[in-house]
Amino acid sequence: MEHFITSHGYLAVYVLMVAEAACIPIPSEVIMLLGGALSGAAFAAAAHSRALNVGVVGAVGTAGDLTGACLAYWVGRTGGRPLVERWGRYIRLRTHDMDRATQFFERRGELTVLVSRVIPVVRTFISLPAGIARMRFGRFVAFTIIGSLPWTFSLALAGHAIGNHWHGVANAFKPISYAIAAIAVAAIAVWLVRRSRRPSVLSQ
Repeated sequence: MEHFITSHGYLAVYVLMVAEAACIPIPSEVIMLLGGALSGAAFAAAAHSRALNVGVVGAVGTAGDLTGACLAYWVGRTGGRPLVERWGRYIRLRTHDMDRATQFFERRGELTVLVSRVIPVVRTFISLPAGIARMRFGRFVAFTIIGSLPWTFSLALAGHAIGNHWHGVANAFKPISYAIAAIAVAAIAVWLVRRSRRPSVLSQ
């Protein structure tokens, strides 16, 4: 992946961010930090790559993030329940779980999509259930952009600032990512359990 980015610059950043947002677990921290680091002339020369513009890196990353998110959204929206029933077992996703996720998005969808764009790991998979829950596409796009902008630009700027040290920072994100993902999943699970114990509310 590093060779792909150093060799193809903006195109690589865009393609990898599309894949990451379309439920392929490629760490966006690595993509954007390295892209940002390549905006430094010294680091770019050392990596045998042309220097990039950090602002363009951030914009391209955001565009890729939005494209991938929309792809995952429409897969969920058009495939819906049959998609989960046929393929969900391969990622340990049960129909019952998706039923609850759909209900969750009907009640908290907008906030979930917005906040999840800055949560490592969770951001990779959030678009599929949003599509299955049939969240309004216009709002989905708006909240995806609003949530993605600070994530992509802050990582690109951080990469530009730290240059040669980008790899160490990217590695430091791994335990943080897992911890945040675990907290997010636990919070959603607690919310769902509480809702399931109140049938009168869920039936409304």
